[in-house]
Amino acid sequence: MKDTIRHLIQHALSSLVATGELPAGLTPSIQVENTKDKSNGDFASNIAMMLAKPAGLKPRELAEKIVAALPVDSQISKVEIAGPGFLNFFQNSDALAQRLEAALADAQLAVRKNGPAQTVVIDLSSPNLAKEMHVGHLRSTIIGDAVARVLEFLGDTVIRQNHVGDWGTQFGMLLAFMEENPAAAESELSDLEGFYRAAKQRFDAAPAFAERARELVVQLQAGDAECLRLWHRFNDISLSHCQKVYDRLGVKLSMADVKGESAYNAELPGIVEALRSKGLLTEDNGAQCVFLDDFKNAEGNPLPVIVQKAGGGYLYATTDLAAMRYRSAVLKADRALYFVDQRQALHFQMAFEVARRAGFVHPGMQLEHMGFGTMNGADGRPFKTRDGGTVKLIDLLNEAEERAYALVKGKNPQLDEPSLRHIARAVGIGAVKYADLSKHRSSDYRFNFELMLSFEGNTAPYLLYAYTRITSIFRKLGQSIEQLDGQISLHSEQEQALAGKLAQFAEVLGNVADKGEPHLLCAYLYDLAGLFSSFYEHCPILACEDPQQRSSRLRLAALCGRTLKQGLELLGLQPLERM
Repeated sequence: MKDTIRHLIQHALSSLVATGELPAGLTPSIQVENTKDKSNGDFASNIAMMLAKPAGLKPRELAEKIVAALPVDSQISKVEIAGPGFLNFFQNSDALAQRLEAALADAQLAVRKNGPAQTVVIDLSSPNLAKEMHVGHLRSTIIGDAVARVLEFLGDTVIRQNHVGDWGTQFGMLLAFMEENPAAAESELSDLEGFYRAAKQRFDAAPAFAERARELVVQLQAGDAECLRLWHRFNDISLSHCQKVYDRLGVKLSMADVKGESAYNAELPGIVEALRSKGLLTEDNGAQCVFLDDFKNAEGNPLPVIVQKAGGGYLYATTDLAAMRYRSAVLKADRALYFVDQRQALHFQMAFEVARRAGFVHPGMQLEHMGFGTMNGADGRPFKTRDGGTVKLIDLLNEAEERAYALVKGKNPQLDEPSLRHIARAVGIGAVKYADLSKHRSSDYRFNFELMLSFEGNTAPYLLYAYTRITSIFRKLGQSIEQLDGQISLHSEQEQALAGKLAQFAEVLGNVADKGEPHLLCAYLYDLAGLFSSFYEHCPILACEDPQQRSSRLRLAALCGRTLKQGLELLGLQPLERM
């Protein structure tokens, strides 16, 4: 609808230019926003105030001319001028009802992407395989997963890339420990954190072990068959740990999506040579660097992107450049979205610039760092165990499920055990994910089980329950949504408000896709659930005596249910038919 209004305004402006009432050459960005107070219409634009000065007119005077030049559109019932010159647009209720009918009849809820479909690479999760996944991996994994789901729903081809840390000097230490303890390795690897700590203790305490670890790094990098065998074994076990977490979280990541640092090893010498051939390399204290004038340190000197150490080793930047080249040349990406900690912002800004200068990515490819803040404990400090250690992600999910189980059993003691466990998993895992996704991704936030498992406020339990309220209507009715007849008609204030919010679903998903911000969808679903609650309270549905009005309200409830369900699934939550 916003696009329709923008086109109407643009048509009016063109007409005013043609009649000489506006100067030629104006190229304003026409802003159309949803109004908060529906007494001021459904949509508003400040275009008259933006153009008043170049037009040499008072804002209200220009607003009157724009309104007079607006083409007639059946979707708009009237346009009013408010305050200093706002244009307030009121949408036609019948036209809105027709749009909702089209959404109800469509498997995609009439959601279509603005613009052509793209190939989008999503870089997400990317744990270090030397250790078990911890709470720090949660945000990249679930934010990236939610955005990927939205992009797919809009019609983009999404390629997930799990750029795991499966290479580096720490693997020499781990291989030495596996070599030294072959019998115990299998059982000890079930606890990767314990295995890593034991190997690190040996490395720090035994010089001979440390020397052997360094030898194994060299042999591994040289392609020694036995080292590679041990390395593959360790990675397979480590990746199986990761996959269990992904399955538990319900994210769309599999072994097929893994393309770790080691996958680019053979490309790294070529990356350095390509930079040299482009005249971008400078040697600094033996290291090969790209200096970028746009990025300076506190003294005003250009910062380097180091691609090869003095000893010949490569760095994260080198691997990232190889990955960018692969994603452009082989995967043919139009966009590459990197869901990585906000603290890596400078690294990605510089790496993206080097990739563009070197021609590693095609000119039209968008490189976007989707940075995120940290998850802290309830005290606002980094999330730790009681003894100060790192919290394993699987332990966090276990606790979430157990807390949800106790909560659900307390409310529904008559439920059988399988049902309790099923609901507890959906509520517990959903609560952890939603508490994160509902925050702006660039913000830090405090992890709090009590708040996230509450049935009040902007939480997963509240939204999951809102959906079950709608499904219960149709269970009582004894009919499916597909069996409903009649047409949507909008009369009451609550019907109008709910309908207007339902019509915004496509716009919200478009914003999530463009900005990589799932909290926009969370806020929308929370508002939608609140408006449905008001509609449910003030507008009898099954008890409505007027058959046409009853059918209309059932259809409105059905569309709300489908929209809530689809939105929750796009966030990676599991909607429940009963709670």
